[in-house]
Amino acid sequence: MTIFSRFPAVKRIAILSGMTAIAAMCASAHAQETPDTTGWFSKTFTQTKNRLDNIVDNGDMEVYLSGYAYHGRRTYTEEKIRDLNEKAWGLGGGRTIRNADGNDESLYLFAIRDSHWRPQIMAGYAYEWIWNVPKTPVEVGAGYTAMLMSRQDYFGGAPFPIALPVVSLGVKGAKLMGSYVPRLSQNKGNGDVWLVFARFEVK
Repeated sequence: MTIFSRFPAVKRIAILSGMTAIAAMCASAHAQETPDTTGWFSKTFTQTKNRLDNIVDNGDMEVYLSGYAYHGRRTYTEEKIRDLNEKAWGLGGGRTIRNADGNDESLYLFAIRDSHWRPQIMAGYAYEWIWNVPKTPVEVGAGYTAMLMSRQDYFGGAPFPIALPVVSLGVKGAKLMGSYVPRLSQNKGNGDVWLVFARFEVK
């Protein structure tokens, strides 16, 4: 706890919220109840393992391409924005499965160039609720991702957990995606960011 207490309050909140979200992901919110006598941890672990194995074994292979990170003009100063990289080029891969409820579950590994031109590596799970646009193949999605992220400007590059919202627009095999990083400080040098990327199915 001594090391953890050295982090600023905002970073401690971010870490704890990420841990909470990952724990929630592992819970049985989307899993079917099984009337057995095993303990909560054992049942949750088994359900989570089965869910992730199903994505790996039966999910569609996909490629992730990143290209833009929009920094909030109301939360960053103009001087700061001029010093930041918004061409967040990156590449990744993963698998996505359309589950029995008609929603998408994904596992992915994704690396981009962050706001300071340094590598940002993300690996995690995403869940999206999917809605079809009537009489078209177009789909709209919204959900969350729980991941481990590595950045050189946080914790010396050590991976840390974080949960973020995600949205999508497109057809089943090709989507424009977005994820929002909220402002974690009132400091004008630290604002909110929209990451825009694309996800394509590979046959």
